[in-house]
Amino acid sequence: MAETSFLRRNWKLLLNILTVLALVVLVVAIRDQLGDTLHNLFKVHAWFLLLLIPVEFLNYDAQARMYQGLFKIVGNRFSYRFMFETSLELNFINNVFPSGGAAGISYFGVRMRSDEVTAAKATVVHLLKLVLLFLSFEVLIVLGLFFLAAEGHMNSLVLLTAGMLTTVMVIGTGLFMFVIGSKRRIAGFFATATRLINRLLRLFKRSKSDAINVERARELFEDLHENYMLIRKQPRQLKGPFFWGLMANFWEVMAVYVVYMAFGNLVNFGAVILAYAVANFAGLVSVLPGGVGIYEGLMTLVLTATGVPSALSLPVTVMYRVLNTLVQLPPGYYYYHKTLRGSKADG
Repeated sequence: MAETSFLRRNWKLLLNILTVLALVVLVVAIRDQLGDTLHNLFKVHAWFLLLLIPVEFLNYDAQARMYQGLFKIVGNRFSYRFMFETSLELNFINNVFPSGGAAGISYFGVRMRSDEVTAAKATVVHLLKLVLLFLSFEVLIVLGLFFLAAEGHMNSLVLLTAGMLTTVMVIGTGLFMFVIGSKRRIAGFFATATRLINRLLRLFKRSKSDAINVERARELFEDLHENYMLIRKQPRQLKGPFFWGLMANFWEVMAVYVVYMAFGNLVNFGAVILAYAVANFAGLVSVLPGGVGIYEGLMTLVLTATGVPSALSLPVTVMYRVLNTLVQLPPGYYYYHKTLRGSKADG
């Protein structure tokens, strides 16, 4: 009981300590890459690298407007600045904590919760944002295949990779909509999932009580369904969020292309699109923060398969990862801890 009481009183302090430790782990994990990148900075047109700042600003601008549009559909309005800062916080959470995006979903539910926005409403908005990002990226994949075909870089591996990505995105989106579209299905699916998680957690703790309350979980999932149905009844209003999702994806791919420009190489834009997609999907299952290692290796492999020399693609990928981390994580870290300090003051 004393341990439980200590955790309840000091959970914010512990979360801050965990955050700092995770950030240290991230820096240590990429220390060799950081050294190589700093060495290569003397070989590139450094002025091009400054374009990463406005490109990433446009990326988060699109994400903020996307959130605004989705919340507007469910009857809530948030300021642009608030959603912009929250998007930076989410990026920090998802990069520092290797959870395949689950940490971001949980944090967003807590971050947005208020008298007017339930955790379920915030969760369904965030999940729908992810769905629209996946669907809009299919547009970029088609565009990328067109660019590759135009320059004769189309081969069986490229077609297989693009086909697998598109299939996974379509099937995953379809399953999500199928489950969440029915109160009976969503209750059955998540009730079963909750029981399985409880059984798994009981293997690692002394208490035999459930870690997740099944009844409370059922209420949350029903609320999730109702908010999803509210959005689905207004499909035309999803055009705006879909467009901003497409722009968010476009600007993130452009961030990679900017680094190629800094190296003085205008490679095929389609190759960058495909490599970026593969690396990000693989990063979702990585056990290291930000998918370090897997991300760089797969992006280099795909770029090489599309005709980009590995001697070029590897240093570009490493430099993009390190510099993009340096551009995005500090402001995300600042706003995240600003939020924690504000919550502590309110408490």
